[in-house]
Amino acid sequence: MAKLIAGVATSHVPAIAAALDNGKSGEPYWQPLFKGYEFSKKWIADLKPDVVILVYNDHASAFSLEIIPTFALGCAEEFPPADEGWGPRKVPVVKGNPDLAWHIAQSTILDEFDITIVNKMPVDHGLTVPLSLMCGQPKEWPFQVIPLCVNVIQYPPPTGHRCWNFGKAIRKAVESFPGDQRVVIFGTGGMSHQLQGPRAGLINSTFDKNFLDRFSADPESLTKIQHLEYVREAGSEGIELVMWLIMRGALDIDAKEIYRFYHVPASNTAVGHMILENRH
Repeated sequence: MAKLIAGVATSHVPAIAAALDNGKSGEPYWQPLFKGYEFSKKWIADLKPDVVILVYNDHASAFSLEIIPTFALGCAEEFPPADEGWGPRKVPVVKGNPDLAWHIAQSTILDEFDITIVNKMPVDHGLTVPLSLMCGQPKEWPFQVIPLCVNVIQYPPPTGHRCWNFGKAIRKAVESFPGDQRVVIFGTGGMSHQLQGPRAGLINSTFDKNFLDRFSADPESLTKIQHLEYVREAGSEGIELVMWLIMRGALDIDAKEIYRFYHVPASNTAVGHMILENRH
């Protein structure tokens, strides 16, 4: 059977894409951030997963206010980079795994999660920035990717508890799939940031570092954080952290922390990153 072996949590700041794509990653402002992912690039290159399930949120590229799925699973053969206003990123087309994706859809729907199945979908920086941070700038991505898009844009987003349980359902689905695929799950977004209003530019490092500590050692406690607390403590976009809980729910409760990185600022966002490996 397929096996879910590890999880990666990372921010997906759009300015990171701009720095990479415009040759600015070596500049003094950006160098510390990209240095923080050097270990991670070697780790995933050595691990050689077959498939990555990448949890992210769309930024009005594939969806609009006309249709707002809470959970949308990409089941296509491939997913092109989205045009976010200045042309698509010059990164490889994302190759999917329809067989595994459809199996996950079937399994999780029968476990009473209402999943939107998507067979055509461009993917924006929410998905491509984590791939660039973990893989650099290859001619093609070194593994297949199953996009899992979560609504954290329009209220109400799913609760952390719902995301945690969804992660458990995803693991059950993966490990009932007939095959020998080695699967890694990414949870992306966050950490604390706010893009508008009187608190624009808010970063709460105390909240972020506490979240990272609990994410590693006591993840189930994070499922009790309510929407209002995310907004109050981590800014209006801090709600993206519920997507990390899908990844964490898919792993062993005692998954081993392999690596941690935290950096402020990247644009107006706190960047958080963690790698965890399953023990069982």
